[in-house]
Amino acid sequence: MLLSLRNLRHLTALSAFSLLILSVRAQPKVATANGPIDFEEYEPVSTLKTPEHKITRAKYPFIDVHNHQYDMDRTDLRKLVTQMDSLNMGIMVNLSGRGFTSNVAESSTFLGNALANVQKSYPKRLAIFTNINFANLGEPGWTEKAVKLLEDDIKNGAKGLKIYKSLGFNVKDTEGKRVRVDDPRLDAIWAKCGQLGVPVLIHTADPKPFWDPMDRFNERWLELKTHPGRKRSESNPVSWEQLIAEQHNVFRKHPKTTFINAHMGWYPNDLVKLDSLMKVFPNMLVEIGAVIAELGRQPRASRKFFEKYQDRILFGKDSWVPSEYATYFRVLETDDEYFPYHKKYHAFWRMYGMALPDEVLKKVYYKNALRIIPGLDKSQFPN
Repeated sequence: MLLSLRNLRHLTALSAFSLLILSVRAQPKVATANGPIDFEEYEPVSTLKTPEHKITRAKYPFIDVHNHQYDMDRTDLRKLVTQMDSLNMGIMVNLSGRGFTSNVAESSTFLGNALANVQKSYPKRLAIFTNINFANLGEPGWTEKAVKLLEDDIKNGAKGLKIYKSLGFNVKDTEGKRVRVDDPRLDAIWAKCGQLGVPVLIHTADPKPFWDPMDRFNERWLELKTHPGRKRSESNPVSWEQLIAEQHNVFRKHPKTTFINAHMGWYPNDLVKLDSLMKVFPNMLVEIGAVIAELGRQPRASRKFFEKYQDRILFGKDSWVPSEYATYFRVLETDDEYFPYHKKYHAFWRMYGMALPDEVLKKVYYKNALRIIPGLDKSQFPN
């Protein structure tokens, strides 16, 4: 059937319009006065004028209970301690005591060399937590060997035990099954830490939005876009709720062991829920690594929480980027308003200071850590 002249003109117009749309879509988005702009590019300079107290050095010497140094077995530690001095960091706790090799002998050598390096250079400034090597879990005698190795590590100078989030995520036993955080084959390890009087700093799961749909309602959308490997699903490996429940089962089963829940147990954005957990688990403390942005957007609620649980909150940072500590100091120490966080994909919102009282600040910065981590040098900290 022949097309009428009118229909032909109509199709020609539609084709031209389609080509125009495709051409526009093909052009990169540019931030111009009238042009489109991506959320990632949008970095407005605030016109708000408020008092500013940009702090690069903590008011009191502090203990960072959540840090990672991957070459402490061989590196010259003078540069690290100089950086610590610039921040007023009294003691750093390196949680990566055994490195990341699956070979028990190699990880033992790594830990031994790291402990020796610290002992000969800065034994009062650096502390190391050991780790559990989960390789071959399920073999006869695995639990007994793991407990013996833990005892030896503590005897040789390790101050505690760090559990990575790999437990519950991708640690598997000899049958290829996921090892739950509350696997009964690990009970003897938690109990031994209680007997030895050393804390367990445990990281379980990730922020809940990593499991939520990646849509316009997800606060972590930008982080998931820039770090797609962090996206999870109900079957990868299991739901967020199940992982957290497994961790809480461990706390419940071992009331005589002190647990430091990394990243405030991923409840810094729900302090009412975290408050209820603090009541249920008196053996659980929390540290603030990588969650200062959650505290900084709710300063009044955060301050009340810190005042209420001032004996059970520890300072932690996680990633070793010295310039980022300034955000932590400013949120904890000042009453500044509406200041930026240091990493947009973590927090696109602004921070507000809690202005913690000095006595609470001292407990968070060093007193609580000195109380629960054995063998730390107290002489460099005020009463």
